[in-house]
Amino acid sequence: MFREVMATCEARWEGPRARGKALQSAISADDPEDFEIELNDIDENHVELIIRVSAENIRTMQVTMDDLLACLAAAETSLDAVQD
Repeated sequence: MFREVMATCEARWEGPRARGKALQSAISADDPEDFEIELNDIDENHVELIIRVSAENIRTMQVTMDDLLACLAAAETSLDAVQD
C-alpha cells in the first residue's frame, strides 16, 4: 500500500561496531514499518547507525523519532552500566 509521506527525519550515530549492533537490536523489533535502519561500516571497528523516519505528518514523525531515541538512550544507559 502506498502512503504519501509529508515529513522525514534522520538520526545518525557513529561508534564501535559492537555497540552499534546492540543499539540496532534495541530498536529493530519496534514497529519496523515506521522507520528504516542501516548499519554501515566506517572501518573495521567502527560503524555508522542511520535511522530514517517517514510519516504522513510532522507530529507522527516526532512521536516515532522520540520513541526510537528513548529506546536508544535506554540501551546506551544499559550498555554503560554493563561496561562499568
